[in-house]
Amino acid sequence: MECLYLLIIVGPDSRPGSLRLSGSSIVMEVSVSHKLLLFNLEFFLLLLLYHSFGYICALRYCVMWVLQSPQIVRQVPLQSHLCYTCHASSRLPASFVSLNPSAKPVKGDGANNQLIQSLCRGGDLKQAIQVLGNEPNPSQQTCELLIYYCAQKNSLSDGIDVHRQLVDGGLDQDPFLATKLINMYYELGSVDHACKVFDETRERTVYVWNALFRALAMVGRGKELLDLYGQMNSTGVSSDRFTYTYALKACVVSELSVCPLRKGMEIHAHILRHGYEANIHVMTTLLDVYAKFGRVSYANSVFSGMPVKNFVSWSAMIACYAKNEMPMKALELFWQMMLEARESVPNSVTMVNVVQACGALAALELGKLIHAYILRRGLDSILPVRSALITMYGRCGEIELGQRVFDNMNNRDVVSWNSLISIYGMHGFGKKAIQIFENMIHQGISPSYISFITVLGACSHAGLVEEGKFLFKSMHSRYRVHPGMEHYACMVDLLGRANRLDEAMKVIQDMRSEPGPTVWGSLLGSCRIHCNVELAETASTMLFELEPNNAGNYVLLADIYAEAKMWSHVKSVKKLLESRDLQKIPGCSWIVIKRKIYSFVSVDENSIEIEALRALLIKLLTEMKEQQGYVPLTNIVHYDLGEEEKERILLGHSEKLAVAFGLINTEKGEIIRITKNLRLCEDCHTVTKFISKFANREILVRDVNRFHRFRDGVCSCGDYW
Repeated sequence: MECLYLLIIVGPDSRPGSLRLSGSSIVMEVSVSHKLLLFNLEFFLLLLLYHSFGYICALRYCVMWVLQSPQIVRQVPLQSHLCYTCHASSRLPASFVSLNPSAKPVKGDGANNQLIQSLCRGGDLKQAIQVLGNEPNPSQQTCELLIYYCAQKNSLSDGIDVHRQLVDGGLDQDPFLATKLINMYYELGSVDHACKVFDETRERTVYVWNALFRALAMVGRGKELLDLYGQMNSTGVSSDRFTYTYALKACVVSELSVCPLRKGMEIHAHILRHGYEANIHVMTTLLDVYAKFGRVSYANSVFSGMPVKNFVSWSAMIACYAKNEMPMKALELFWQMMLEARESVPNSVTMVNVVQACGALAALELGKLIHAYILRRGLDSILPVRSALITMYGRCGEIELGQRVFDNMNNRDVVSWNSLISIYGMHGFGKKAIQIFENMIHQGISPSYISFITVLGACSHAGLVEEGKFLFKSMHSRYRVHPGMEHYACMVDLLGRANRLDEAMKVIQDMRSEPGPTVWGSLLGSCRIHCNVELAETASTMLFELEPNNAGNYVLLADIYAEAKMWSHVKSVKKLLESRDLQKIPGCSWIVIKRKIYSFVSVDENSIEIEALRALLIKLLTEMKEQQGYVPLTNIVHYDLGEEEKERILLGHSEKLAVAFGLINTEKGEIIRITKNLRLCEDCHTVTKFISKFANREILVRDVNRFHRFRDGVCSCGDYW
């Protein structure tokens, strides 16, 4: 017995009822006032079939209801209003049932297109695919709907089945459907299948190219994308804004043998030649590329040249400054956005970057102001924002406030836990950081790649060598997290700080991949602490090859030679530095007074303000020498100079100037908060301890490595940093 499908259309009262056979479907139209007759469905259907077609078949409760509006009935054909009403009706659910589910539908001339579409919308994808196999002329709309619901149902097997049937019918060569197939395979996590669709498509429109570019960009296969982008240009297909956006994203995610920045600049030139420099989406993505590679001036040039800016472009430039160690610029641009672009309301991404900038400057009062704005805007429920607030309070020296933000969170993800671990770690509370790490696991949160970086860093700052070694070994064996370059760098730093340099070197030798600059940099930094010339030379040789333009590596090696009194070697390194036209990064310290940010640089200045600060320091240091036995650590000045000249150089260190400025411009009892861009030198550390006791002030200093809380002549780091 052939399979029959019943389609009941409930229309307006003005429309007469009818009953007809269309292909393998019985179509019945009834008015709204008559639909109550259908409540006894089984009796009605048996009666209907007996009187209309002369036989009774096996019955299953399965009817497709379609509710029509009068306007649709008058203006559109049956197929169109079927598609609309199945989707729009909420009072009568669209459902489908076969009167004979064991039989196959009879092949028709396209009549089943309506049925397939209704089946998809009704959630019966399997049945729809079965009907597709018996429809020789599926419409483009039908095929699109099938592809869409395969992705919605997250069914790769159904997607492959639909794709196969389209290939059999030759419909896979339709560029529109090829685009939809590529998108479907990406959504289903099978980019290789998407590439196969692309390879087999003969007519490749820009939409087909863009679909594959999107898939490759989102899974980080940037090199393939850029290779295909070159092929596309050679075929004469014109790029659009989506093409440029995906190609630029590929520069960020790719690992090219040539510099990806150079590729990004080539695409930038292409954008200018084809007149897309006014497109806000393309230019914002370009800005992100330059920001990623630290080309802040290029990013600023792109940003300044935008004729129109939205909150995304403002946020991108703020993020560029924040992530490239220019927090003051980030905050200045944020205030500018608030004043000039009132229609560009900051979103959660913007606020995360602004909060990070406050943390980088240890600007507690500004951070509290931004926190209040976040509360007013209702952004405090967003997890990344709360995680950023936890870190910000920790970096401002207020662990208790960071803990309070964490405690008030209803939901916590692994990023929130990592933020809490990191703030205890940077303050030297290694055991507390490990306890939080264990609590996170007890709460059912699996540690991430970043979790181990934070907890191993905490062990390093606290000198917890054995605990750190245990955690490192447990990464893969217990948590199935493969150690990366950052984890090895943490282990080298942990062992190196503890003067276990041979063990640190063994960790490097046992690495399965080639050690990167972070690993060798950790070893060189440890050699600087313990003046190990031999290993320093080994590490610096590798660093000069991996990072030939990083002046900090040359300076560290010169410092090690100077401490070992190897002055000829110091001169050689400095000549090498000059020959490569590199300059030492000057020490810079920031202090926030009454919500204003002041910066000090370690240079030989003779301004009135600097001289006043030096005069105060000389007075303090003279009294400390007489009363507390302070002796300047001139051995850290790595120049062949007299003691008096070395003392003058030490007096100009940025952190001492910031402390003096804080003593003059803050109230008695107020905490002085300072941030420094480099490691705190031994003499500044000693002087700040003396001042905290002599002036009876609490001083918080965060250097590039960790937090130092000076109180009553003692530092929280325990002189281990």
